Amino acid sequence: MCDCLQTVSQRVEDFWRSIFKKKPGDDEGDRVDEASTKRPSSTPPPPPERQSDSSIYTGIWSFEARHKDELSFQEGDLLEVISRNGDWWMARRVGGNGHVGIVPHNYLAKAESVELQPWFYGIMSRFEAQNHLMDPTNNEASFLVRQSERDKVGYVLSVKSNSQVRHFKIFHVNESFYVEQNHRFSSLVDLVDHYCNNSLNNIPSLGSPCKRVKPNTEDINHLLDGWVLPKNEFTMLDKLGSGCFSQVYRGRWKNHINVAIKILKNDSLDNKEFQTEVEILKRLHHRHLISLFAVCTESEPYFIITELMAKGSLLEFLRGPEGKNQDIASLVDMATQVADGMSYLEEQNSIHRDLAARNVLVGDDYICKVADFGLARVIKEPFYISEDKKIPYKWCAPEAISHGMYSNKSDVWSFGILLFEIITYGGIPYPGFNNQEVYKKVLEGYRMEAPPKCPSFLYNLMLKCWQEKPEDRPDFNAIKITLERSSYELE
Repeated sequence: MCDCLQTVSQRVEDFWRSIFKKKPGDDEGDRVDEASTKRPSSTPPPPPERQSDSSIYTGIWSFEARHKDELSFQEGDLLEVISRNGDWWMARRVGGNGHVGIVPHNYLAKAESVELQPWFYGIMSRFEAQNHLMDPTNNEASFLVRQSERDKVGYVLSVKSNSQVRHFKIFHVNESFYVEQNHRFSSLVDLVDHYCNNSLNNIPSLGSPCKRVKPNTEDINHLLDGWVLPKNEFTMLDKLGSGCFSQVYRGRWKNHINVAIKILKNDSLDNKEFQTEVEILKRLHHRHLISLFAVCTESEPYFIITELMAKGSLLEFLRGPEGKNQDIASLVDMATQVADGMSYLEEQNSIHRDLAARNVLVGDDYICKVADFGLARVIKEPFYISEDKKIPYKWCAPEAISHGMYSNKSDVWSFGILLFEIITYGGIPYPGFNNQEVYKKVLEGYRMEAPPKCPSFLYNLMLKCWQEKPEDRPDFNAIKITLERSSYELE
């Protein structure tokens, strides 16, 4: 019997008995409130009367409040969740003094659920699972169970085996779970327990659960009333990079939380363009898009404050030692993450205009987020006409270069170039050609050849992205589906 299964705390049972007389059904209290488009109030609302459908969660990490509106708690504490708003929830500690505060949702697990199991990691990509398990602190046969980010895949058992990670789909059919058809179980717990004591596809048995890394809580959105903050609340540290329109620095907010500070150059944008960019960022919220925290507009130069991504740009990552160690499957996973973020932008009728590996950021757990909306514009028509000549030729679609016509389909062309960058570990597109030569050859029908070791399905996708007519190119949702259906997700 492996030691990875945990029993429910007696305090949960006592609480349910005192409140409900009997334990509520598993389907109660699972309703999630829609995220508000407004900033949460800096003062928590008065505690509502206790309701019979309240949700009880357990702290899986200790959390120390950094602001008067947050609530401290210890690992194992029971918390009653009162409301949910994005990544930060309002809760009160059960058996405490009744104080209500904001808590990070990923520090909690639903009481008496599979989420309390040390091996259950929730929604996680193949790439994230691989990097968790390959950490040197995890021994041979370390494992985790996750929900795939990809549509219709469901649960996956990921296991460290012979210096690599193997992924097994867990089928869920007619209330039974199984990896092998001749071994079916009534729950994930029973399935894991079985393979802790029995072999699975040349793996003698499952070992210890993958060691967890405490989640990052460097977010300030839940602590702010508005979007505009004074510059003196931020401390600027080292420079991270620069571009045509801005310079980016690592910084801290009130010496508590790490942020990225984007300083716009005085001649980079007029006030109208700046306001347009901010309005775009304020309403776009997605796992694979960079998050806006605040802006500083009291004086020039203006600041844009966003989340800090620990591993820098995707281009730097791919060219570095960590990137060069990634296999083809991991590269495809990164491309899928970018396509997911761009699919959301497409749904929101927003275009990027400068999609490239340099404008994708990599964070903890190797999550990829599309960044730098300095050139982004909201579109109400199929094309956005621009007279701006500061364009990245090697990434731009022909119609964008010749007529300044940008659309989601011109972003698709750029995504094809991004695929080339990813599969070549940060290679330069159209090697040996200058901008004018690239433009001339593309108009003549030239397309880059398949890079070495590039899977055929990926090169075929590049060619579809580089169709001459914009209407012949796939949309980002179709691209995401193509990448998700690749043969690399599971064994």
